[in-house]
Amino acid sequence: MPRFYFDVREGTSFAPDEEGLEFDSLNAAGREAATTAAEIGRDRRPKDDSREVTVEVRNEHRQRVLTVKVSMEVDRVEPPPQPRAGESRNPFTEPDKGVFLKCWKD
Repeated sequence: MPRFYFDVREGTSFAPDEEGLEFDSLNAAGREAATTAAEIGRDRRPKDDSREVTVEVRNEHRQRVLTVKVSMEVDRVEPPPQPRAGESRNPFTEPDKGVFLKCWKD
């Protein structure tokens, strides 16, 4: 079974994969790369309103055969919207009370 290596880039950070994993095919390795990039992007809040995660897949000969990029950008509305008549709070400025931003915990 072929071995694939998954190098991860985030901004100026680079983490080379020295061990690799075995997969039946390049397609299976590509799915793993896409899942890994998406999980990294999901699990870490952008530090400066944007984030790009790149997973470069290398084959058993250490040649790059596939690259997966996941980008996330947060575009904040300034000034923040005011509550509508009858609303007592804004879920975007009070995330601990809102459902939308509960997944972003520091």
